[in-house]
Amino acid sequence: MYFREVDHVEMWVEDAHQAALFYVGTFGFRVVGRAEAGRGSLLLQQGHLRLVLTEASAEGASADFVRRHGEAVKDIALRVTDVEAAFRDAVRRGARPVSEPAVFGDGAARVTRATVAAMGDVVHSFVQRESRGGPEDFLPGVFAPVTEGFPVPLFEPFAALDHLAIALEPGQLEPMVRFYRDVFGFHESHEENVRTGESGMNSKVVQNDNGRICFPMMEPARDGKPGQIDDFLARHGGPGVQHFAMLSHDIEAAIRAMQSRGVVFLDIPPSYYDVLEERLGRLDLDVARTRDYGILVDRDAWGLLLQAFTRSMHPRHTLFFEVIQRKDARGFGGANIRALFEAVEREQSRRP
Repeated sequence: MYFREVDHVEMWVEDAHQAALFYVGTFGFRVVGRAEAGRGSLLLQQGHLRLVLTEASAEGASADFVRRHGEAVKDIALRVTDVEAAFRDAVRRGARPVSEPAVFGDGAARVTRATVAAMGDVVHSFVQRESRGGPEDFLPGVFAPVTEGFPVPLFEPFAALDHLAIALEPGQLEPMVRFYRDVFGFHESHEENVRTGESGMNSKVVQNDNGRICFPMMEPARDGKPGQIDDFLARHGGPGVQHFAMLSHDIEAAIRAMQSRGVVFLDIPPSYYDVLEERLGRLDLDVARTRDYGILVDRDAWGLLLQAFTRSMHPRHTLFFEVIQRKDARGFGGANIRALFEAVEREQSRRP
């Protein structure tokens, strides 16, 4: 009952400035804030999506994290109505505390934050805000606005974060679903298990009550050979965020803009589109254009879901991105999970 939405996502990186240039130039983010001291962090924003890039120190916990995982998501910060109560209840129900509630700023700019452990080395900060104003209110006394020193993005294709997909080690899916249910009060909304010729995965989705916090989670199937989830876990050094799904109001325009900046999307076999309307019924879409853009389509009781997935641009071939457009759909492309799984497997087979 305390959890409202994802407040921001924090990644720990080797070089915050270089990482920011990548996210500005490739995905259209805008650098809007900088940590004034100590942390070497930059705040990026696009629509309602906020991304913090924190530069790892030469040694210590952040350096160990980047050595183990590469540049990866460290903190999925959750906006809550009452940090003190949310933190107290989460710890009482079994969450491991990382940092006690702390207050930043005062008055209308007051922010209270506490942190608990999640999966692997990923944590959840709980953030309570008295204001959702500018960058100066993001973390008062720590971040200050940035008005120069970074290019202005030429395109801004995304409106918000849709979800974060999390890869887990074998046997951890059910325990993590229980963790989010029993500790955070989330509910399981979807389940999909995929088997291909030799490998497979089990997946479930957990969400908060209003659906604004959503984590599709997956583990390798135990009855197959190592597949793409195993590959992620090995390259990433354990569980973590496999991909960001970013919401767009025009998926074709977003894909065009990203492709013009060097982003390559996963190949979808033509056979997928040959049976698309047979599977989903008549669509108010140009199926040929959908094929040309490599867009996956699904339908639920409320509407259509359009999805496209990038190849990983990460040096370890781990983190990748999803562009998603919802035409009233509330689901997560359950019918497309096999197509995505197989596309990632093909991409994995091409890598050394």
